[in-house]
Amino acid sequence: MPLWKAILISWGIAFFEYCLMVPANRAGYANGFNGFQLKMTQEVITLVVFTVFAVLYLKEPFHWKYLISFALLLGAVYFAFKK
Repeated sequence: MPLWKAILISWGIAFFEYCLMVPANRAGYANGFNGFQLKMTQEVITLVVFTVFAVLYLKEPFHWKYLISFALLLGAVYFAFKK
C-alpha cells in the first residue's frame, strides 16, 4: 500500500475515533464520571481494539504475558472506579 493511502486511512480512523470520543467524554462527565475514570475507560477500549487488530489483522501471537498485563490494567480500572 502506498504511504499516502496509509496516512489517509490512519487519519480517517483517528478522525472517526475523535468524533465519537468527544461526545462520549461529555456524556460521561455529565453522568458523574471524572477525568481519570474517563481516561482509564478510553485506554481500556483502545487496548482491546488494538489487541483484536493485532491478532486478527497483523497476525501477532497473543502471549500469556498480555493476559497478565490486562489483569493489572483491570485492577487499575477497579481502583479508579472504586467509591
